[in-house]
Amino acid sequence: MSKPYIQVDISTQQLHFFGNVKRSYSISTALNGVGEQEGSGCTPRGQHLISDKIGTDQPINSVFVGRVSTGEIYTDALAAQYPQRDWILSRILWLYGIEPQFNQGAGCDSHSRYIYIHGTPDTEPMGIARSHGCIRMRNSDIIELFDLVEVGIRVDIFEQLDD
Repeated sequence: MSKPYIQVDISTQQLHFFGNVKRSYSISTALNGVGEQEGSGCTPRGQHLISDKIGTDQPINSVFVGRVSTGEIYTDALAAQYPQRDWILSRILWLYGIEPQFNQGAGCDSHSRYIYIHGTPDTEPMGIARSHGCIRMRNSDIIELFDLVEVGIRVDIFEQLDD
């Protein structure tokens, strides 16, 4: 049996997990499109690994700032109180690019850009690009995926091109 892995298809806004079970999830990647440059707000392409799993045993809708749980649970009232926050909720899978000078290294490093697969408020649409570079998922979906994966699993992020 082959090792479990994840494929992120930016063109269809879908994440596919292949392992003991197969799962597909609707996601949201970057509003700014694809790109590897630091500060671009784009979703990086290429081969990555999950470097860290953050949020084990946290309640659904737990709020994270700087990869640390704030102890808050996301609500509409909290959102109104902090309208400028890019909400990172429930779980974080932190990605590490493994292609030197493409998604790893100075000016293009996915890990130092803090590119994650993470939960987002249920009010945010899935299936359309709206993130600031990360891969957003529904909270119940990221919790399920989090429990299926281990640190070191491969994540391939690509944009299917039309023929």
